[in-house]
Amino acid sequence: MFSPLRQALTWRDLWIALAEVESELGVPIPDEAIAELRAGRDAVDLERIAEIEANLRHDVMAHVHHYGEVAPGARPFIHLGATSAYVADNAGLIQLRDALAVTRERLMAVISALASFAEERRGLPTLGYTHWQPAQPVTVGKRATLWLQDFVADLEQVMELEAELKFRGARGTTGTEATFLELFDGDGKRVDVLNERLAERFGFAGVWDVVGQTYPRKFDHRVLSVLAGIGTSTARFGQDVRLLQSFGEIEEPFGSSQIGSSAMPYKRNPMRCERACSLARHLCTLELDAAWTASVQGFERTLDDSANRRIAIPEAFLCADAILLIVDNVASGLVVHEAVIEARLARALPFLVTEQVLIAGVRKGGDRQELHERVREHAMAARERLDSGFEDNDFFQRVAGDSEFGLSMDELVGLSRPEDLVGRSAVQVEKYLADRVGPLLEGYSGASAPRLRV
Repeated sequence: MFSPLRQALTWRDLWIALAEVESELGVPIPDEAIAELRAGRDAVDLERIAEIEANLRHDVMAHVHHYGEVAPGARPFIHLGATSAYVADNAGLIQLRDALAVTRERLMAVISALASFAEERRGLPTLGYTHWQPAQPVTVGKRATLWLQDFVADLEQVMELEAELKFRGARGTTGTEATFLELFDGDGKRVDVLNERLAERFGFAGVWDVVGQTYPRKFDHRVLSVLAGIGTSTARFGQDVRLLQSFGEIEEPFGSSQIGSSAMPYKRNPMRCERACSLARHLCTLELDAAWTASVQGFERTLDDSANRRIAIPEAFLCADAILLIVDNVASGLVVHEAVIEARLARALPFLVTEQVLIAGVRKGGDRQELHERVREHAMAARERLDSGFEDNDFFQRVAGDSEFGLSMDELVGLSRPEDLVGRSAVQVEKYLADRVGPLLEGYSGASAPRLRV
């Protein structure tokens, strides 16, 4: 979409359309000239264009001259009334539209994969964390909805951009349409029709209300801001998976012949998530390019946007494309080690139900304040024992042996069943998938979103 050849062909499509619509509206352009433009459309010699540009030092005029060489009968009418922004900006908007469509499909694939994972694991209890410290249990599926929700927000923003996207049209050198007003003998209605027909031919709902020489670079910033948002979602997802993989709970897919380390053959490094996080940082920084570019567009335009945009916009889309392919690949093949999840939860679980233990002890006739101190002492002793290298948490054994609580081991275990401690996690997953994700994915098959090999 951002290749020199694709750009050259799009520019020629714009010149053909401009000549055709101008002719329809009364500008005297011979039919033979328009036919010659169509016939020469695909005869693009990028080396010849580069040769001409080296002499003229103007990229658009180099293309105009080369097009005139392959369609000499149409030469007088190529680019008639237009400024460079007619082809450069309108082609740029076509690129944005098409690239956003691909990004939407990539996001759909990620959302579909994460939704399937969340649904499958909606009821599997796991240790929750706040401040990177053990907290109230959640479920694996509920945690996945946190990742999913970020990407859903990205998708909705991409769709908003698509709905807002307008064509620049043929508006003249400073956006006043003065040249086209002259072409149409002062008839402003024909200028409006020209722009309406051009926008329609290229699949746009209309043109920007007002422009300078270029369409608003503020929109470029909005686009790169949304793409940067995909970077933040990816980095958050990738970091969580990397940490979970270090715990041994969840892993990204690992090929049967994959090598984790050149020096340590036993390793299963989370290289895909690491790569996605690395690229995500780059994507997030590209937003700054668009912000600065939009901020320095003085008056009707300056040319210091051009070189920056030619790098920042394609790189942002290519980067978003790459990381979404990786996230889709990882999310579609996440490996869950339930035994490890259960063991890690069991190790922390007794500490997570101290309030329930206090309440149960009070119901047995104990004094809440005295029991609180005993719970604290038993918990600290159990924590010191774990810190000394013991794997099992003996907090319940200590409480069961304390007559002040009057609680048996069976009663204490009954207070700490993981499935009773995850609240409405499973219901929240089901509701979110049904109410928010389902409508977004309605009609999505994934057929148009190529996927990476595992």
